Amino acid sequence: MKKLYVSNKDESVRMFRYGWMEIFSKVHFSVPAILYLPVIGYFLYASIIDPTISGLKVLGLFAGGVLSWTLTEYFLHRFVFHYHPSKDFGKRLLFIMHGVHHDYPNDSKRLVMPPSVSIPLAFIFYFGYKALLGASMAAPFFAGFVLGYLCYDMLHYAVHHANIKSKWFMDIKAHHLKHHFKDPDNGFGVSSTLWDKIIGTEYK
Repeated sequence: MKKLYVSNKDESVRMFRYGWMEIFSKVHFSVPAILYLPVIGYFLYASIIDPTISGLKVLGLFAGGVLSWTLTEYFLHRFVFHYHPSKDFGKRLLFIMHGVHHDYPNDSKRLVMPPSVSIPLAFIFYFGYKALLGASMAAPFFAGFVLGYLCYDMLHYAVHHANIKSKWFMDIKAHHLKHHFKDPDNGFGVSSTLWDKIIGTEYK
């Protein structure tokens, strides 16, 4: 069987000519939590003190946001990160976004999304949800969505570097590592296997 990675060690390859660009392509796994836990707290607080929305609706929208992230994660991974461009520029861009992770799957500095990518995406998703749902309903929904993203990033790092013995975690880890080392055309869910099962990309 053809080897599906370049190195399985905690190392990587230089991606950019300029040092400042290279620095911004790497991030410590704790950075998303530092950035986004206050965001989740702010939007939840805004939801709780909003007199126009009930506590039950806040809870439902928050849960809907988490579920929405799992679907977003699936589609981004499957249709964006595993797109196969024909042009050299597209191939280079795809390598920067995701190909480097498949070549160096245990590179600890490229396992969570860098803020230079996640912050613009967060603004796009927030204003999109605000336009669709209105400010009051978008706040708890977005808080759940960001929590889903944060769990994904932390879980992705843990899958590659943590030694947790719970059955749930071991199942998630086996699912994701099979995507890396045996079948990259299936198993696109990282934080959940739900959409692989529903859509039909579970391992054969």
